[in-house]
Amino acid sequence: MASSGELMIESEVKVVNKLGLHARACSKVVKAAASFESDITLTHCNHSVSAKGIMGLMMLAATQGTTLKLEVDGDDEVVAHETIHELFRSGFGEDY
Repeated sequence: MASSGELMIESEVKVVNKLGLHARACSKVVKAAASFESDITLTHCNHSVSAKGIMGLMMLAATQGTTLKLEVDGDDEVVAHETIHELFRSGFGEDY
């Protein structure tokens, strides 16, 4: 774990784009998450996956309106959290 010794950041993110967490959206999450050292986890229905793996993200089957738990833990957790949260808030640059 890339823990910074401080508490991890936890929040909720909502899938707002029409197509949900599909391949292109997952790819954007993975690309963003991979640029950080922190561990970044998304959870839906008690199923947690790393935001750095596209297959796990797609297995969440998160449709429009789904709320996911976002957990970020590591030395760059504040910036990582803000970046991932903004991706969801912006609908991955898609229509919503």
